[in-house]
Amino acid sequence: MWKALQEQGVKHSFGLTGGSVIPLFDEYFKDNCGIRHIPVRHEQGAAHAAEGYARASGKAGVCIATSGPGATNLVTGIMTAFMDSSPIVALGGQVPTSLIGNDAFQESDMIGITFPITKHNYQVRSPNRVRAIVQKAFNLASSGRPGPVYIDLPKDALAGKVEKEESLESMNGKKNQTAGFEELKKAAELLLNAERPVLLIGGGVILANASKEAEELALKYNIPVTTTLMGKSAFPETHPLSLGMLGMHGRKAANYAMVNSDVVFAVGCRFNDRITGKLQTFLQNATLIHTDVDAAEINKNVKSQLSLRGDAKQVLKEVLKIAEKITARKSNEWSEKMKKLARECECNINLSSNPIDPRKVIFEINKAIKEEDIVTTGVGQHQMFAAHFLKRTKPRTFISSGGAGTMGFGFPAAIGAKLAKPESEVLNIDGDGSFGMVVQELGTCKAESIKVTPVIFNNSYLGMVRQWIELFYEKRYSAVCLGASPDFAKLAEAYCVKGITVERHSEIQPALQQALKNDETTVLNVLIAQESNIVPMFAAGTSINEMFGDCVPKGYFNGD
Repeated sequence: MWKALQEQGVKHSFGLTGGSVIPLFDEYFKDNCGIRHIPVRHEQGAAHAAEGYARASGKAGVCIATSGPGATNLVTGIMTAFMDSSPIVALGGQVPTSLIGNDAFQESDMIGITFPITKHNYQVRSPNRVRAIVQKAFNLASSGRPGPVYIDLPKDALAGKVEKEESLESMNGKKNQTAGFEELKKAAELLLNAERPVLLIGGGVILANASKEAEELALKYNIPVTTTLMGKSAFPETHPLSLGMLGMHGRKAANYAMVNSDVVFAVGCRFNDRITGKLQTFLQNATLIHTDVDAAEINKNVKSQLSLRGDAKQVLKEVLKIAEKITARKSNEWSEKMKKLARECECNINLSSNPIDPRKVIFEINKAIKEEDIVTTGVGQHQMFAAHFLKRTKPRTFISSGGAGTMGFGFPAAIGAKLAKPESEVLNIDGDGSFGMVVQELGTCKAESIKVTPVIFNNSYLGMVRQWIELFYEKRYSAVCLGASPDFAKLAEAYCVKGITVERHSEIQPALQQALKNDETTVLNVLIAQESNIVPMFAAGTSINEMFGDCVPKGYFNGD
């Protein structure tokens, strides 16, 4: 097994051992095959770390657990990777084949459990098939639309002797169809002759390593750009054409651009409900060109007038090539108006107030980090503050849980990202609720000498749920107050790493600089205002032009 993983280019794995995988780790003790295994403190951390590794590097991440509860503890992380199309290979121990189905100690039907949340799963019944299954798993995880693959490892198969290696029957289905020349030409014509075009970038652009092509298309033809949460960092957010993230918690400039566009070119996004709001009014006046590698995503939620099936990088290359030969309208009125609107909606986040405004923390982080540094997030208000106000200019430098919205994702994902990109500083922007679910991984950081910098937005609330209750449930704060949150700085010290508590806005930058300078993990426990809200936002099921937090003058699109 370890040799098979090595052959797939694996350098790191994350996991927690147990009875059924003793044979596997016994062989690791004898010969690790050049793979560094990171023993985590909880299996969920292993799965999230594997995904952070995958999203930072572009290569499949690996996590390992024992049977029963060990394997089921991977499930949340596997589902998170599935929702965000992240390539991971998860290995889980299993009882011996003779006991499967007998309710043996620590038996769980992981094949049944993972069936709906993986691209495929395998059960190794013979040691002769190990190498072939690993090869198939890695190929499947990383090809087409990436995603997780699960391998079930019965103990007797792990302990058995390889007599004669067997090949695995081909599982190749139909080859992906790609858009033809006429479709690509039509897309280029629609986009370049549009009066109010918008380029919508999703996570598929990052997965396909197509950021360069997307940026070239936008800059060459002066097209405003908005991104999904998963597409953040695919286009430089410091560029005047960047409108930021759209959707329920998106920037108002981005949402207004979508409402008033006449052609939207959507690349590698799936139009989930947090993007569209009320489907009946979404893009009702625009022509939609939708590109995706997965045919199932096209027309699933929003009907497109032109569908381009294929890899984002190849489709964008072809559109660029065809666009060179098209005589397009040269009016810049729309793009200039969108640039102006983006500037007008760029609020001041350098707020010198106490208690600390969360936006001030993001302002100071923007100043402290470099282009190549990586930021991960947990899930909640802190995630949306980062999505709104953090400026990322290079792909794979912003890693967050999108489709699943998994609290606890950010910190272990940061550990994985750091191992994938050791030359980069890795910051984890987190909330006290989200970080509290995985705080035990501080022990992993200490034991394995892994340096990341968690920045905790500590307000003693489940902040995003509290905000919803304030806005839509008349402040009936039920089950959202965490009471006295831990002193995360002291908790860090209990794990023998460093901790700094930040109580005033003037202390944020010095604390960040000290943490980045330190040679080990340093937790920043930032005490923020308890009832801060991240706006604008629109309510679930409403139209995207019904938003809290107005910044666009009335009649803006009918003339200034």
